[in-house]
Amino acid sequence: QVQLVESGGDLVQPGGSLRLSCAASGVIFRLADMSWVRQAPGKEIEWVSSIKSDGSSTDYTNSVKGRFSISRDNAKNTLYLQMNSLKPEDTAVYYCKLGRIRGQGTQVTVSS
Repeated sequence: QVQLVESGGDLVQPGGSLRLSCAASGVIFRLADMSWVRQAPGKEIEWVSSIKSDGSSTDYTNSVKGRFSISRDNAKNTLYLQMNSLKPEDTAVYYCKLGRIRGQGTQVTVSS
């Protein structure tokens, strides 16, 4: 059974940084392409970033390019999202995603 557990969300001021983590189990993580998605209050889920199984390729939605960085440690079965220069519009619940499976999410709130 695949399990994804996100952590690292917090309340942060605009311009601040956070690093989200996603611990995966029940899957051959090194073979899995992974993604981060987010859902802001009252809005639909939005794709944020993806990374290939070996980390060779990454992609980002335009609104986070240059500010967010996705990475992974296949030895630790963990996915990361480094978020810099955070803006209030980044406020959302962030989920890691493998195919149709996602975790319980972690709340990121950007506010002064």
